[in-house]
Amino acid sequence: MQIWVDADACPKPIKDILFRAAERTATLTTLVANHYLQHPPSRYIQFIQVNSGYDVADTEIVKRLSVGDLVITGDIPLAAEVIAQGGNAINPRGECYTKDNIKERLNMRDFMDSLRSSGVDTGGPAALGSRDIQAFANQLDKFLAQQ
Repeated sequence: MQIWVDADACPKPIKDILFRAAERTATLTTLVANHYLQHPPSRYIQFIQVNSGYDVADTEIVKRLSVGDLVITGDIPLAAEVIAQGGNAINPRGECYTKDNIKERLNMRDFMDSLRSSGVDTGGPAALGSRDIQAFANQLDKFLAQQ
């Protein structure tokens, strides 16, 4: 099992948790982004830089994904592809995407996108807070303990 990180938009506190977990559990963790990201030297932490462009990092993750791998992403369409291929997905707020909830999340995302494209100001997500960070750490630990 490997952890893949959709790293372009992944918050630093979440990456820090992932770096510590990679070392603690000896789990290969790969950050994928279209710009260089600082990461600690470790045999368990890798970085893949992809070209700039819409969904280029997502495509790279899906291409390399194996059944049972974990993907960290807030991108719901990417999470849906990961689940369809037998992978697992957790967002930076600690929500685990599953076969049971991904269609609902996609529908809500599409609905909100439609509202925004018609000029409705839907606001954005709340800033990542300490409860979110703790929820992510707990969900990651729970997932890694099951491996």
